[in-house]
Amino acid sequence: MRKMKKNLVIKNLLIWSSVFILLLALAGCGGNPPQPEGDINGTDENGEGQDAIDETNGDGEEQAAAGTKIINIGVLRGPTGMGAVKLMDNEKYNITLLGSPDDLVGKIITGELDLAAVPTNFAPILYQRTGGEIKLVALHTLGILYILENGTEIETIGDLAGKTLHISGRGSIPDYVIQYLLKEHGLVPGEDVILDFSAQHADLAAMMTAGQRDLALLPQPYVTSVLMQNEDVRIALDLTQEWRSALNSELPMGVLIGQKDFIVNNNSALKAFLADYEESIRFVNTNVEEAAELIAEYQILPNAQIAARAIPFCNIVYFDAQDSKESLDNFFKILYDLNPESIGGTVPDDEFYYVPAP
Repeated sequence: MRKMKKNLVIKNLLIWSSVFILLLALAGCGGNPPQPEGDINGTDENGEGQDAIDETNGDGEEQAAAGTKIINIGVLRGPTGMGAVKLMDNEKYNITLLGSPDDLVGKIITGELDLAAVPTNFAPILYQRTGGEIKLVALHTLGILYILENGTEIETIGDLAGKTLHISGRGSIPDYVIQYLLKEHGLVPGEDVILDFSAQHADLAAMMTAGQRDLALLPQPYVTSVLMQNEDVRIALDLTQEWRSALNSELPMGVLIGQKDFIVNNNSALKAFLADYEESIRFVNTNVEEAAELIAEYQILPNAQIAARAIPFCNIVYFDAQDSKESLDNFFKILYDLNPESIGGTVPDDEFYYVPAP
């Protein structure tokens, strides 16, 4: 195992208590760590939490011993990992595919990962808990949330008045996004619109598929799975579009973060990776069928058919930290107003955002 960064040694003496404290911080107001959407919801492709998979593209230590700097990167199943699929067999990168954000958090805190693709609100939490030793490097996933309807009544957010909307993950990003949008349209969550959190994503998707629920807020790729199996269900509202209309800003749901020491000491390697990462994202968006086969091959999604249908709706993008800073700041301020602990207790300062070295 590679050596720990020097300024993390003292922290690692208390690593298990640090992990425990961080997971408590992630709990928000719901008592459990927030579950980021799709993969970004703390679940695998079947909607169930799982242990770390640790599927990698090679032995990073052997390659490092040969004199090549290997970058250790963590990604999640689902949209968070889809953009990196073209890099999975690149010998310069030791990519670990994980099934749960909690598994990712532990590897970030211990310094096992140089870079990691995480749910957006995890980034400021980790920044606060590591004393600024984490930086936000890039934005890679915009909104992947959709309201599905088994019917034709819902055309606007206002049409949700008097309805029950089924949703998973109290205290997670989907919860905060729909709360904000309802309030923007003069609706009181829990009164004008009942939010039912009783089912997890996989169960809720199955219920929509079976026609047992009329309205559900789901992330990709669950949305695509339901639509492929029940032709009576439709996308009633794209919450990414609703967010843009309400704020004239993007809905940032997945970001790339990096260890500060790695960023400072590996400027050229980081720049090369970011160029490769941007190219991989471009590949996924422009070569859908080929990318879908790779996504299935690496088990990021369960099969190529779902991947091919889901890619156009996953909003996989590449924006560097400075270009996405305004949207991210807006998002963090909204989350802070809804629940300060959802982002670690404070809106991150400018030092949080990576600025490329000359």
